[in-house]
Amino acid sequence: MRPELEATLLHCRNLPSPPGVALQIIELAQDPNASLADAARVVAMDPALSARILRMANSPLYATRRRATTLAQAMSTLGVNATLSLALGFSLMQGLRGRGSAIELQEQLWKRSVLAAVIARLLAQHAGTGRSDIALLGGLLQDIGKLALLHALSDGYARLHAQAIGNDALLALERAAYGDDHASIGAWLARRWNLPAVLVEAIACSEAPAPVDDPLARCVQVSGPIADLWLAGDEPDDHLIEQAQTWLATCPADPPPTLDVLLPEIAAALPDINAIFDIHIDSPTHLQAIGEHARELLILRNLRQIQEMAQARDDTLALQARMRELTEQSRRDPLTGVYNRLHMQAQLEQAFNDAGQDRLLSLAMIDLDDFKQINDRHGHLLGDQVLHQFAQSLHRNLRDSDLVARYGGEEFLVLLPDTDETAAQQALERLLQTVTRLPMAVVDGQPLHVSFSAGIATHNGKAGAFPNLHALIEAADNALYRAKHLGRQRICQHTP
Repeated sequence: MRPELEATLLHCRNLPSPPGVALQIIELAQDPNASLADAARVVAMDPALSARILRMANSPLYATRRRATTLAQAMSTLGVNATLSLALGFSLMQGLRGRGSAIELQEQLWKRSVLAAVIARLLAQHAGTGRSDIALLGGLLQDIGKLALLHALSDGYARLHAQAIGNDALLALERAAYGDDHASIGAWLARRWNLPAVLVEAIACSEAPAPVDDPLARCVQVSGPIADLWLAGDEPDDHLIEQAQTWLATCPADPPPTLDVLLPEIAAALPDINAIFDIHIDSPTHLQAIGEHARELLILRNLRQIQEMAQARDDTLALQARMRELTEQSRRDPLTGVYNRLHMQAQLEQAFNDAGQDRLLSLAMIDLDDFKQINDRHGHLLGDQVLHQFAQSLHRNLRDSDLVARYGGEEFLVLLPDTDETAAQQALERLLQTVTRLPMAVVDGQPLHVSFSAGIATHNGKAGAFPNLHALIEAADNALYRAKHLGRQRICQHTP
């Protein structure tokens, strides 16, 4: 709150202080040892307050089989906490009502407060909080910040209130104009009046944008949007219905009541509440139709949520598929389509560690023969085509458990798990026969054939184990060098 507004409120002569009866009730409310006799002594000082307590005890909200005819009987029916809560609410709100200007707006705010009080109490009963009377008082007082602003600023606040289309817009205008909203200002006033902390918290949280943790404060928080829906008349906007349903779904009851359950309960309580609070709140004439429309909107919202969840699931699956695709692409050589050197290095390390000292692991280093001449004679585009076809020929003619990767330039690595020297030799010879037989490209109508040279090294084979992966790769590379030195188009085994 801006300092200038606080100063205005502090020095405002129109802003009432709690009457003497209310001050005594506040003092009793803070006393855990307060008795019915103490409450009766204070309430009896105000005849109008006594009459209201008696009517409330006999209303549908509290009525028992035995009708209370005296104040003592009424307070016995209500209990000390309910009596103090109701008496405090009556005396405080009566002090704020009907003073100053903008009487029409005051009545509008008073109706919302009373209606919110009834709703908050019903919600607390559904939730089983055991503090339904405190919820009623919290609902009744949640808008005292509006009344305080109206008393302190008179027509200025009335004009601001008239500009707002809906409660959210009002909160935004209040924060822009005063640096705070009516909920915070109401909590400030409640603290100055020394109201119980639970009420201060309920008032402060009544306009919080998200559900609060305290069940009682949440009942008060939910009561406002439902009161706005009720006061909107017979044809409320769908937005108001959906907003009320959204907040009602956060009610701490398990399960939360639906609008078609809660609205008739409100209607049943209103006749006595109107008389007790000396106010007239109409029930929408098409209450059942509003409930049915609310159910329809709830079904539509649920369908939208199902569709949104399905779409979100599809989007997630598509994203996961795209991530898998990108991950796989990052492992592949873009030219040849086989694995790249980085991915092969990781696979080699894993395979070498898995082999340990007893499992066979063969590694072949392959080099395309005379590839430089192909590039020089026919150009790099055709050379790229040859590399691609050659790599795919290797891939197609290996086992599923084998791995082929482009190691660099025209060199390739083939990983052969659980394969000894003889089996590795046979596999590479079959590859050589296949590759030399198949044309890798067509140049001027003539097929272009290629061959390769290869070196093989086997871990845990006849020559024993290699101390590390680097030694295994180096051995295969040396065997390849010997194959090329001996005339190419051949396969050589590593020899210690």
